[in-house]
Amino acid sequence: MDAEDWDLSAEDLDSLERDAFQKIAQLRNPPPPLSPHQHHNSATATTNHFPPKPLPNSLPQTVGASSQGARALPTSLKSGTNNDKQSKNGLIKFSVKFFLHSSGNIAAKFQYDQVVIAAFRKIPKSSWNAKERLWVFPLSSLSEAEKFLGDVSSYNVQVENLDPLVQRAIAAASVVPDLQDRYCKIPSYIESKLLPFQREGVRFILQHGGRVLLADEMGLGKTLQAIAVASCIQESWPVLIIAPSSLRLQWASMIQQWLNIPSSDILIVLPQSGGSNRGGFNIVSSSSKNSIRLNGLFNIISYELVPKLQNLLTTCDFKVVIADESHYLKNAQAKRTTASLPVIKKAQYALLLSGTPALSRPIELFKQLEALYPDVYKNVHEYGNRYCKGGFFGLYQGASNHEELHNLMKATVLIRRLKKDVLSQLPVKRRQQVFLDLADKDMKQINALFQELKMVKAKIKDAKSQEEAESLKFTQKNIINKIYTDSAEAKIPSVLDYLGTVIEAGCKFLIFAHHQSMLDSIHEFLRKKKVGCIRIDGGTPAASRQQLVTEFQEKDSTKAAVLSIKAGGVGLTLTAASTVIFAELSWTPGDLIQAEDRVHRIGQVSSVNIYYLLANDTVDDIIWDVVQSKLENLGQMLDGHEKALEVSATLPESSPSKQKTLDQFIRRPENADSPSKQKTLDQFIRKPENSDSPSKQKTLDQFVRRCDKIDGLEHEPKRPRN
Repeated sequence: MDAEDWDLSAEDLDSLERDAFQKIAQLRNPPPPLSPHQHHNSATATTNHFPPKPLPNSLPQTVGASSQGARALPTSLKSGTNNDKQSKNGLIKFSVKFFLHSSGNIAAKFQYDQVVIAAFRKIPKSSWNAKERLWVFPLSSLSEAEKFLGDVSSYNVQVENLDPLVQRAIAAASVVPDLQDRYCKIPSYIESKLLPFQREGVRFILQHGGRVLLADEMGLGKTLQAIAVASCIQESWPVLIIAPSSLRLQWASMIQQWLNIPSSDILIVLPQSGGSNRGGFNIVSSSSKNSIRLNGLFNIISYELVPKLQNLLTTCDFKVVIADESHYLKNAQAKRTTASLPVIKKAQYALLLSGTPALSRPIELFKQLEALYPDVYKNVHEYGNRYCKGGFFGLYQGASNHEELHNLMKATVLIRRLKKDVLSQLPVKRRQQVFLDLADKDMKQINALFQELKMVKAKIKDAKSQEEAESLKFTQKNIINKIYTDSAEAKIPSVLDYLGTVIEAGCKFLIFAHHQSMLDSIHEFLRKKKVGCIRIDGGTPAASRQQLVTEFQEKDSTKAAVLSIKAGGVGLTLTAASTVIFAELSWTPGDLIQAEDRVHRIGQVSSVNIYYLLANDTVDDIIWDVVQSKLENLGQMLDGHEKALEVSATLPESSPSKQKTLDQFIRRPENADSPSKQKTLDQFIRKPENSDSPSKQKTLDQFVRRCDKIDGLEHEPKRPRN
């Protein structure tokens, strides 16, 4: 066998030659006998990665058995290994270590030996990886590998085999059905919108039988990938979706946008059923005295409700289960974990979605792995002893054999992409709406104010004098301001709930708000969660701002920046983050663009994700379309093709759940009844003649003055864009 077969470089061959001459010299002039302790130190002092090859027709023998002046180097001539020892029966001991390769195959590591290499050449589908200098072969060839190595003549080959847990996991994953032929069932209007890495994710899930942990970084479209997979297995519907409470409406909106099913077939279990339901979803109250029925095609519940609905979920026998933010299952003792796992285990298809799979804390992965492969991960002690050693804060709180676990998960259940890995495929900036669910008690005052606003506007129209009209207009302005303030108060609990999921993602983010009460609540929430953060608002001294910016930019432990839209939206560079969240909106779209550009500016190396937290039947109903219209007039660009502030192509732009405009409260002119004309605030309220200037952002006073010119009342709901 030639040296070229092993891809040996000139440097390698020189090293072998020098080592060989050193050994020959040692044989001709043996050193004086060493004490046992000295002998041990000498034997372990050096290790040759490329030991000398035997000459043809030479017999394997140990160094001690070499004849004086022998020029043929024996096969086993090595230092620092146990391969130069003979067992009592005269066989040469030789060690081979099997381990899981990153490719999902088995790799073998051992000292170079021509006889052993000949055995590896007999292993089915084995190959030599010249770059890593390893022999690799599939798991299906493991038994043959053990047989051929055991049959090597004159050798006692001692194999350090794969851990039994690894063998079981790979064996279980190898027998799941490959469903990639179903990829063609994805509707074309979905498939065409998928980015290349998202298509790869869908194929990976199908290839692994629909039981996968999809762990893409936050903002890479895990929800859309899951919906695409669900569209491939419609024969197994209905679908159960378990998600954090703050994401239930978001899931309903996404399903409604992407799948051609009636809104009434999307069932959401919410704390109350009397709130706004613009999307026409099937809303079921979790506090209902009557028994709950999960009879939708898609049934969306929160993790907190799973223990209460455990018996019902067992009876329903869902074949498709999607667990969003599956790291919620990391605590083995939590009620939601013990209640959710049986449902996921029982399902034929199970998709776990998590942007934070806790790869550095292996014990937090155990329950998620158990949910996907209960017959493999059935003993926490076996798993913990293998992968969770070394911690100082309790049993199984460390990490061991980290590379093996990572390779095992990649080969069997895990696919994870980071933003930096797919940056070339991502748009520069993506805006997304997140719909919040507000409690009835928080909405009563706002609903009453909207009714009062309608009455005041009617009175303005019928006013008998200019003085009476002016007085009513002042009242109208105060009511709108009150709606703006009360909307912020009502949104606080849901905003904080959503922030909890963002914190779990572990990314840096900016969060903007307008009212002091919202800013205070967010800041206090982050402090209680022990999240490192800075805060910049109107009360922050100018001299302190740059110091706070530097802290956010340079300290990894500072994860959040709490900013007021006015004070924090101008003059700051916060490119260490690529996630922006708006807890509230501003009447002035220029303020929002300025705020977005705290991260979307020179120095940003990532795609920017922007999340607008919106709530039905609040001031968001009015402002969102005002913002849309104004940005269209300003010619703001989303991605170089579309104008106006629009949401990402992977999210609904104008689904029925989208907040309606002021059309709900103020009817449009009678001549504006064309179905094709979706009216925004600028379309049904005549603007002042000088309002075309992009530099003039209209204030609330101008907004009210324009409202005064409305002369007709009519309601026409918006239709979703197909």
